[in-house]
Amino acid sequence: MPSLHITQVKSGVGAPGTHRRTLVALGLKHQRSVVLDDTPAIRGMLFQVRHLVRVTETEGQGENG
Repeated sequence: MPSLHITQVKSGVGAPGTHRRTLVALGLKHQRSVVLDDTPAIRGMLFQVRHLVRVTETEGQGENG
């Protein structure tokens, strides 16, 4: 299954609470990166905070693999 390499590039400070909680749910904090499986739920969360993150598609295994 394809994976997504997600890096937080902008701070969540000053962002609406839903955006900050979405960053936490994705496992992002303090400008770090995570690798997650490419699922519709993850894509939806990324769409919500697309202005705060950088996403790269990879052909590896994510968190659930």
